[in-house]
Amino acid sequence: MTNFKDKANLIWEVANLLRGDYRQSDYGKVILPMTVLRRLDCVLAPNKQKVLDYLPKVEKLSDSAKDLTLNKIAGANFHNRSQFDFAKLLADPSHIAANLRNHINGYSASAREIIEYFNFDDQIERMDDPKADILFQVVKKFAEIDLADMDTIHMGYVFEDLIRRFAEQSNETAGEHFTPREVIKLMVNVLFNADHQSLTQAGIVKTLYDPACGTGGMLSVGEHHLTDFNPDAKLEVFGQEINPESYAICKSDMLIKGQNPANIKFGNTFTVDGLRDEKFDYMLSNPPFGVDWKKAQKIITDEYNNLGYAGRFGAGLPRINDGSLLFLQHMIAKMKPRENGGSRIGIVFNGSPLFTGQAGNGESNIRQWIIENDWLEAIIALPDQLFYNTGISTYIWILNNHKSAERKGKIQLINATGSKDEELIKAGKRDYNRFWEKMPRSLGNKRKQIPENGESKGIGFITKLYGDFEESEFVKILPNEFFGYWRVTVEQPDKDHNGNIITGRDGKPKADSSLRDYENIPFLQKAPNGKLILQSIEEYVEREVKPHLSGAWVDESKTKTGYEINFSKYFYEFKPLRSLAEIKADILALEQSSLELEQKVLD
Repeated sequence: MTNFKDKANLIWEVANLLRGDYRQSDYGKVILPMTVLRRLDCVLAPNKQKVLDYLPKVEKLSDSAKDLTLNKIAGANFHNRSQFDFAKLLADPSHIAANLRNHINGYSASAREIIEYFNFDDQIERMDDPKADILFQVVKKFAEIDLADMDTIHMGYVFEDLIRRFAEQSNETAGEHFTPREVIKLMVNVLFNADHQSLTQAGIVKTLYDPACGTGGMLSVGEHHLTDFNPDAKLEVFGQEINPESYAICKSDMLIKGQNPANIKFGNTFTVDGLRDEKFDYMLSNPPFGVDWKKAQKIITDEYNNLGYAGRFGAGLPRINDGSLLFLQHMIAKMKPRENGGSRIGIVFNGSPLFTGQAGNGESNIRQWIIENDWLEAIIALPDQLFYNTGISTYIWILNNHKSAERKGKIQLINATGSKDEELIKAGKRDYNRFWEKMPRSLGNKRKQIPENGESKGIGFITKLYGDFEESEFVKILPNEFFGYWRVTVEQPDKDHNGNIITGRDGKPKADSSLRDYENIPFLQKAPNGKLILQSIEEYVEREVKPHLSGAWVDESKTKTGYEINFSKYFYEFKPLRSLAEIKADILALEQSSLELEQKVLD
């Protein structure tokens, strides 16, 4: 099969024709819809003439009946009954605009709607204008690019490669990124890992949903993985996307693969839930990092205030500049009840949702709700520099409302970041190259990739760490309570100028607000034998506060419960300082080297 990058490069060359008439940031308005049209044209080519020959037989049928009949003749979920294909368009250069519109209008309704989301008619008019006069050249260039030999997975690579280039041209923010395929494959492997036995059943049907589906990469990889594992299984995919171009690409991909394109909805997931009453077996998503939800604030806040837990956002609202945990709450609302088999969720976040927000704030309340319901199953820390438009560190959260017996009440943390400590690597103390490798050349900010090497490296190794559920240098398994703490207010007595404690009418000491302090008290403490045991606020205060501030007390009315996941702290390894003898030896060696160099110069 032709390398998808070769195809992407051929398509990108069309930009040479647009230069001068289009700004670089607008190239996608032409190249993306033309790529979709060419892809549809190539898919339908083998049976196009059969459809045209059958047309007279369906003249008296309704439009919907015509579509169903001609789709069968075309051997797809769509057809084109225009006399024009890309080859015939080139035969009449003088009427290229009218004929191209005729070609587009010849598609069945489901395919035609996809093209409409590109607003491509405006670009046809713009390219056909005598001032530009490049429409025929663009169509001719695309007619020379054969996309018939591309499967849907590799065609998805082509679209994402093109969109990445457009994003770079228009200086899109880090939030507008696309998920590398190896990250999706890892998420899919982990998501399906625990269900391998049930997924082997003949004729099994499962559902997969992505509320921020982009061009459909996660849905495609999920479907491909399941059908590879069990050819008799069927995965019905669902999604919603706010960007019209990405939505159109995703929907065209679903159309070509034989999925129901009506399962892909357009619009803002927060304001208009296109799949409101649906529940799903599996959910995958990589929502934009650090993107605010100000535009949807009123609708989200109203749902929170009026519906509470009967709505999607009952656990709390995160700060306005990061809607990541809103996506996760939305997905949790789509989980099937435990008695119906439950659901599993995989979602990619940056580090913020792990610890942002103090006790009593929105983010902490959301984490508390998730952990106390025992839904958080695992978190996998990934290497940095994995994504195209951002080099930040990322984390995969795995949620499950039907945990196995051994996982109940526990959260598994997997450190798959690799090491930046060259000394540890050279000393052979860490085999961190099992997680990632450097790319032959960078793609934007993406300089690393996770390899696919069975169970010894990369995706296979991380999946095995997850499946084995055993502690190691890369894995920690901790009880849910480990992540909880009390945020307490520690008061000290107010004193007069003679040093006497001032009391109120009730005889109790008054608090000096200038001496007020706060403590985060973990639910668990480490016992002398190394085991984690529950502790009380009173025990902690007696042990840690009273020896230093004998008159201090906790104002219980202000105590709040919080949850945070300080991932880096749990895997931190103390690196002993070098001994004085080692430092002295290095200094003496440097002095000796300097003397020898000086002597060589003098000689």
